[in-house]
Amino acid sequence: MKDNILHLSPILAGLALAGNMMAEKRPNIVMFLVDDMGWQETSVPFWNEETPLNRRYHTPNMERLAKMGVKFTQAYACAISSPSRCSLMSGMNAARHRVTNWTMYYDQTTDSDGGLLELPAWNVNGIQPDRNITEHDRHRATPITSLPQILHDNGYYTIHCGKAHFGAVGTAGEEPLNFGFDVNIGGGANGCPASYLAQDNYGTGAYHVRGLEEYYAKGTFLTEALTLEAIKALQKPIAEGKPFYLYMSHYAIHTPYNPDSRFTMNYMDSEGQGVFDEQLQAPLNREEINHAALIEGMDKSLGDLLDFIHAQPEVAANTIVIFMSDNGGQGIHVRQGRENFDQNFPARAGKGSAYEGGIHEPMLVYWPNVTQGGTINTNRVMIEDFFPTILDMAEIRGYRTIQDIDGISFADLLKKPQKHRERTIIWHYPNAWTEGVSREEGYGAYAALMMGDYHLIYFWDTQEIRLYNIREDIGERNNLAPTMPKKVRKLARRLTKELKEKGAQRPTLKATGKPAPWPDEI
Repeated sequence: MKDNILHLSPILAGLALAGNMMAEKRPNIVMFLVDDMGWQETSVPFWNEETPLNRRYHTPNMERLAKMGVKFTQAYACAISSPSRCSLMSGMNAARHRVTNWTMYYDQTTDSDGGLLELPAWNVNGIQPDRNITEHDRHRATPITSLPQILHDNGYYTIHCGKAHFGAVGTAGEEPLNFGFDVNIGGGANGCPASYLAQDNYGTGAYHVRGLEEYYAKGTFLTEALTLEAIKALQKPIAEGKPFYLYMSHYAIHTPYNPDSRFTMNYMDSEGQGVFDEQLQAPLNREEINHAALIEGMDKSLGDLLDFIHAQPEVAANTIVIFMSDNGGQGIHVRQGRENFDQNFPARAGKGSAYEGGIHEPMLVYWPNVTQGGTINTNRVMIEDFFPTILDMAEIRGYRTIQDIDGISFADLLKKPQKHRERTIIWHYPNAWTEGVSREEGYGAYAALMMGDYHLIYFWDTQEIRLYNIREDIGERNNLAPTMPKKVRKLARRLTKELKEKGAQRPTLKATGKPAPWPDEI
């Protein structure tokens, strides 16, 4: 096991022993991750024009962060929560870590019926820390050397606040402290809260958000309670002069759509009815009002953290803030409007789908003395890229991991904003997310690749391939596969190569009992 232990380079080890001189110069890092937030669910436009959805929502602190730093317009993640979070923690693509669907209970799949497919075994127990784990933890799981563990080992005070969703109930991966966090506030195996409301004690049972009992009688909305606890936790490393890593991982804006009474009135008229919405061409209903208020409450949390940091100039001058979402906005079981259309417009579909609505994310980065305020970066970024990027930002070198890293650091794109790089991304989802969704809208077992302007999607059950030019057709309505066979063959070969290199598992065709063909075999 010695080969699996992280080691500092000799130079950094010497500096650490010399009294944290290097650590004091390292930047503080806030990783602000939102749950289920689509790229249009903000007043900050992430497309080439403002949309009706941008005009629906009020996110002044996202606007503030965008003015402070840089807006990435081509940021992507997995279409489902756990795969994205496991990729951020490990630097691995989902095809490699094989936590390809959402996790919860030990050894229990969360897949729906596979239809024509016998779905493959995937790592239902999530990621697990590489230290002091049992065979129980390793079963159907991926041990990793985690991002917070590396930061912790290099002098960072590491804080987890909010949603974890890394490992199944009863495993080491259920507890963020086992991944190198010094503090865990409200994080466990659950992927959403049972309730955001203090009067409900933030719910009961497996989805109860624990450890916030002092807020029950105060009536504090969960988003606010987590923010207050995060600010409390930050005071210790600041007082001790240690660099900190805050993983501010909100449960918002995931369901349930409980009313955040601080903000619901912002989406209602003087008679208490929903304001008229230009996207829906109708007044907002109660669920849409609550959803918008949930977003604004999340945005207030961002603002409160920025205010806390910037009230201390020496801290502000050395604190990086990164904003990202884990998957696209909800497009089915809709609150209001046309399913798979109105929720992420002009992108198609939503969470769980291979289309842009399921994978395109809002992303902002502020790095003092590096990023230029109010700028836009069009380079493509994927969720696993955050792992090497944050370590680059922290100036940590010589670290070792037990896993192969698929992510590519984008720190150089921040330092040299005129730089352009080609970034090919793959997605692997050999699963069945939920009932009542259609392949037509990009749901089902699929693999996908984005290369240049083209987005190729392959469905394992029918061996159908679709191809879209996302620069010209962000709504992915014009399938180019029938008219561009050479492009399809080229991208299918590249997708197959990437899947094989990462050890991706394939579903089996029930009709034949054989593995579904690779994309380049059809």
